[in-house]
Amino acid sequence: MEALIWIGAAVSLCGLGGLVACIVMAMKARAAGLGDDALRARLKRVVALNFAALMISALGLMSVVLGIILG
Repeated sequence: MEALIWIGAAVSLCGLGGLVACIVMAMKARAAGLGDDALRARLKRVVALNFAALMISALGLMSVVLGIILG
């Protein structure tokens, strides 16, 4: 079960990287000086990616906890 812990940690770090990327994308979108509609459209895409990254991170953490419980 040690492998499940390491795999879960790697998946969780990928999700964390995705969350950091979403933060950077949102900051770039705000700094671009876009109009209201263009900014909303870009931030909608960032929110969708944010939810996906959060889900990946949560699945990784669940794998780590499962590996600890079973190990």
